[in-house]
Amino acid sequence: MDLALFTLLHLLVFVYWLGGDLGVFYSSTILTNPKQPAAARIAAAQVLAQVDMAPRTAMILTLPTGLTLAALKGWLILGPFSLALIWTFGLIWLVLAWVLHLRHVGPTSLARRADLAIRWAMIAVLAILALNLWPQAPALPLFLKAKCAILAATILCGLLIRRALVRFGPAFGRLVQEGASPEVDQEIARALDESRPLVVTIWLLLLAAAFLGLAKPL
Repeated sequence: MDLALFTLLHLLVFVYWLGGDLGVFYSSTILTNPKQPAAARIAAAQVLAQVDMAPRTAMILTLPTGLTLAALKGWLILGPFSLALIWTFGLIWLVLAWVLHLRHVGPTSLARRADLAIRWAMIAVLAILALNLWPQAPALPLFLKAKCAILAATILCGLLIRRALVRFGPAFGRLVQEGASPEVDQEIARALDESRPLVVTIWLLLLAAAFLGLAKPL
């Protein structure tokens, strides 16, 4: 029963991550289309911001659901207490992500810096698992190590997307306050165009992770 439940949860994580990203991508094409009226582009940005929480939530839940599955299938030795700690950490991180979304805190806030630190820490932990640097890592199947590396890469891509979108906020603010103009349109398009290759990279990484989970090569 537990195995079926966590398998379903892990599958839903993949579905909502990839599906949400596709919705965000489509919304961004409306946002960058200068032929659309400013009101439609602003509405698209609002939809984008809300839909984007689906892949953000899914990404955070990937690790606790994945590690729980690995423990249930005997690929990783984790007792109930360790799993409880992992889920507690994941849920705290998830609450933090939603607080950042709902309260729109600034980039220099403590909450924003804590979220950034968690993401870098997760990249490091996943790299340790993937590279056999943790005592239990050699016992992990090769495909599971590869999935750890893929998740680390997706988190890194997310951080790079944030950097690419630094100019988007001020440009979008001008769109709201001043309306569309060639200069504003160019800034918005440039910021989103820089992020799109990274988004496509995440899609490819997710597909690779899904294939590894199904094929389970040694």
